[in-house]
Amino acid sequence: MTSNEALCDIGFIGLGVMGKNLVLNLADNGYRIACFDLDKDKIDAIIAQDREEHGQGTPRVVPCRSYTELLSKLKAPHLIILSVPAGEPVDHVCHLLIDAGINADDIVVDTGNSLWTDSVEREANYKGKFIFFSTAVSGGEVGARFGPSLMPSGDPYAWTRIEPVMQAIAAKVDPQTGLPIESHVPGKPVTEGEPCATYIGPVGSGHYVKMVHNGIEYADMQLICEAYQIMRDGLAMSPADIAATFRRWNDGKLNSYLMEISAEVLEQTDAQTGKPLVDVILDKAGQKGTGLWTAVSALQVGSPAQTIAQAVFARSISSLKSERVKAATLLTGPAKQAVSDSEREDAINQLEDALYCSKICAYAQGFQLMAMASKEQGWSLDFAEIAKIWRAGCIIRAVFLQSITQAYENDDKLENLLLDPFFARQIAQLQQHWRQAIARATMLGIPCAAMSSALNYYDSYRADVLPASLLQGQRDYFGAHTYERVDQPAGKKFHTEWSQPGRPEVKIKR
Repeated sequence: MTSNEALCDIGFIGLGVMGKNLVLNLADNGYRIACFDLDKDKIDAIIAQDREEHGQGTPRVVPCRSYTELLSKLKAPHLIILSVPAGEPVDHVCHLLIDAGINADDIVVDTGNSLWTDSVEREANYKGKFIFFSTAVSGGEVGARFGPSLMPSGDPYAWTRIEPVMQAIAAKVDPQTGLPIESHVPGKPVTEGEPCATYIGPVGSGHYVKMVHNGIEYADMQLICEAYQIMRDGLAMSPADIAATFRRWNDGKLNSYLMEISAEVLEQTDAQTGKPLVDVILDKAGQKGTGLWTAVSALQVGSPAQTIAQAVFARSISSLKSERVKAATLLTGPAKQAVSDSEREDAINQLEDALYCSKICAYAQGFQLMAMASKEQGWSLDFAEIAKIWRAGCIIRAVFLQSITQAYENDDKLENLLLDPFFARQIAQLQQHWRQAIARATMLGIPCAAMSSALNYYDSYRADVLPASLLQGQRDYFGAHTYERVDQPAGKKFHTEWSQPGRPEVKIKR
């Protein structure tokens, strides 16, 4: 064996939950990994797990005790993958690699949940020292181990070197059905089907797409939670009954990973109390910021993404637990109403369609945001490819994404998902149920902010006239901000000389 053959293919830094599982995934796909973590116990743990899964043959995972040792054990040019917390830790590791002697043609891949603008800055900051590349990862612990959805972006040359690695470890789907091809057996990776990894574009674009993915994820989760609360509080259904309903919905147009796990959560019994676990979990939601980033970006580029924003606000108001408990004793709502079996069945059917229509709008908002950001940043995002890589491996994976893929394959200039003939027909057929479900919840005093915002988005988008004319009049009145006229060329500005409150003079300044 030559010395080069004894070297490792990839260096890996950061052996937390995601990092450890990505390393084992890489090893299952034939790559030899040199790994490092500041926590020696994490290094020992992955070596032990790899030995347990792989046996006593040639080690697939090689431990390193320093950055210098890691570089010395890699084939040149070096490929190093980072799985460290976003922010300062990424730059800390990059500077340590520079000190250890990394070369200008070596590639460092950030797989953390970094803010996309940080990736743009890093590529510029480390130019000439090494090639900084980023690959956003979705799928959680299981996805990382057996096939995540990957959103790589950065230097095109670097992608030619990284592509075989990323496509090997990515989740796979059946190209005809769009359904995942899965294996959760260590050492037996899926090799057939389409990989859920595609080059997104220039640096930062991959993490931007992942950010929007997480924003859609926030919306999708909140919509499911609102459907749960309507059934629980408005239809007097138990968690087990709701789980059974979610199971049935998961066999149809709402088939998705999030629907599947929601049913499992609702079926779980707490070992200590014997109660449904959902009744023991505190109703106070956490967040790591990516949904917030999406909402902020939507405001910055002027893209309407109110369902995503409402999902973020829903987590915020959930955190006001003590205030809500106090308010519940002081603020009144409508009286509860008894529901007959036939009314309950009708309401469940309406709610299923409401959830589906709301989901369409949440995805429409996400793709519209990516389109506007792509134009602003000079990217050329391929939305059919993005929908494809979300069909498996990621948290929002769903059969629904096959229809989105087809929508953008049929029309790569599609301005909004709502304008696709398939989705336009779906909402036309189901919108009455959507409206009835929201009206029922409103009359019962059950909050459904995300679902309502999705309907408002749809109604606003289909309106050829909105009350912004009055708004522009108001702005011109108090601030002389001017306005355009419907009977004059676009872009031509006008101002009214408002003499007294409520009594404008008929003078027009052009």
